[in-house]
Amino acid sequence: MTVRRLKPKNDFIFQRLFGEQDTKESLMALLNAILRLEGPQRIVALTVIDNKQLTKKLIDDKTGRLDVRAETADRVQINIEVQLTNYRNMPRRTLFYLGKLYVESIKAGGRFEELKKTITINIVDFNLFELERFHSTFHFYEDHEDHFMLTDAMEVHFIEYPKFKAVRKNLEDPLHRWLLFLDEKLPDDQLKELIRMDPIIGKTEERLEWLSSDEETIRLYEAREHSLIERNSLIAEGEARGEARGRAAGLLEGKLEVALSMLKENISPAMIAKVTGISEAEIKRLAETESN
Repeated sequence: MTVRRLKPKNDFIFQRLFGEQDTKESLMALLNAILRLEGPQRIVALTVIDNKQLTKKLIDDKTGRLDVRAETADRVQINIEVQLTNYRNMPRRTLFYLGKLYVESIKAGGRFEELKKTITINIVDFNLFELERFHSTFHFYEDHEDHFMLTDAMEVHFIEYPKFKAVRKNLEDPLHRWLLFLDEKLPDDQLKELIRMDPIIGKTEERLEWLSSDEETIRLYEAREHSLIERNSLIAEGEARGEARGRAAGLLEGKLEVALSMLKENISPAMIAKVTGISEAEIKRLAETESN
């Protein structure tokens, strides 16, 4: 009996492949490929942090983020998120979570020098920017001096998967190999070639095969797929009422998602209202609805 290969870009499966303590080797290889780290700069040790308990409630949560977080031996914190659908709020959403991680890296009363470099990586399954390249990297540069960086304390990466699919593949490039591995439609002969070239990809594929045959994993995977389909349907229904109204619905959905995330972090309704522009009364109603 042939086992169905679960989608590696499903955020639940992605977390099981890269976001657990016993999958650190795979995570380090993926990060080194994305960050283009070679030789002595390569990540050789890290700690996976904030690994949420993957309960059915979290899997069903249409606003829940199933991201992967880690910290390297030299105190660089890294967050990876896979986003399959464009909710038209990706840049602001990214900056919100990037800023939050950066601020939380220092304890109350600590010194600014203790703030940890923070890198956020977004693998998105849609076209986001009007750029040809599939891998975009952002830093803080002076507007008139392209090579003068204010600080390297924060760094953002976007990988646009549809653009990668359109480029000529180079199997000598580790990033190309990993992005091919993440393709659920990858032909068997190409998968075998990747495994032959890269033992860590082979090890990761073995874990994916195990996950693909585990009944509980399959149950949670299908629940997550269903949750994401429901969310996409709600957005599609809003867009069907008209392009302008659809954009407004997408913007409101993004604000509500940020508000929900902030509520879960016990941030005050007044502060959430200031950040999102949603009324404090509406945020309190949202909190009551979530608690029921």
